[in-house]
Amino acid sequence: MGHASRVRCAPMSIAVVTGAGSGIGRSVALALAAAGWSVALAGRRAGALEETAAASPDGDFLIVPTDVTSAEEVAALFTAVRDRYGRVDLLFNNAGTFAGGGVPVEDLDPDTWRAVVDVNLTGAFLCAQAAFRTMKEQDPQGGRIINNGSISAHAPRPHSIAYTATKHAMTGLTKSLSLDGRPYRIACGQLDIGNAATEMTARMQTGILQANGELAAEPVMDAADVAATVVHMAALPLEANVQFATVMATTMPYVGRG
Repeated sequence: MGHASRVRCAPMSIAVVTGAGSGIGRSVALALAAAGWSVALAGRRAGALEETAAASPDGDFLIVPTDVTSAEEVAALFTAVRDRYGRVDLLFNNAGTFAGGGVPVEDLDPDTWRAVVDVNLTGAFLCAQAAFRTMKEQDPQGGRIINNGSISAHAPRPHSIAYTATKHAMTGLTKSLSLDGRPYRIACGQLDIGNAATEMTARMQTGILQANGELAAEPVMDAADVAATVVHMAALPLEANVQFATVMATTMPYVGRG
């Protein structure tokens, strides 16, 4: 609470959050709204997005059901945001799936592989591309893109080849956006998250396969702590950028994993 007075947020700060209907996306959207941002909520399920907005009755939200794997729907998302607010200052590129997790490499269906790549990588690219175009053309120029990476962008879990490959690719996406955005005041950073308490990580607390073949329960952290990190990154002036950050449950098996 003592840090709240130092959070900087412009009077018209417009954010787009993908995967905003649950988990980390919902927590980040609510934290941004509490910090004074207007937030466009994007996700596949309109009902879930409405639940996010209802959790902050005083927030300024725009609900735009969006499939991030569709270039047309992503374009419509950013058109809707520009029509409502006139600009985009922040994209939190968060939508993702762990489909196929737990399946050995030799048994992973190619269609499942493609589905994970479509959401985690192509979807992230399409949203970043649309945000980049908007930020380049708007006046004043510029904005910030924060990509949701993962601990798996550094170290995989067993039987997670599709998810891990896309999260490693997210790092390349972040670096390229960061470089290509320099002439246009577009900053891009990546937040690698480990064991935030969401629907996706519920199994962490009951036992998950470790590199040595054992099952072990893992500690988790509150998703609100992830959201606070995103709000901090978003509040920086465009002359400063958190290029890469890791936020994780303190005692999760990452350093020394395996």
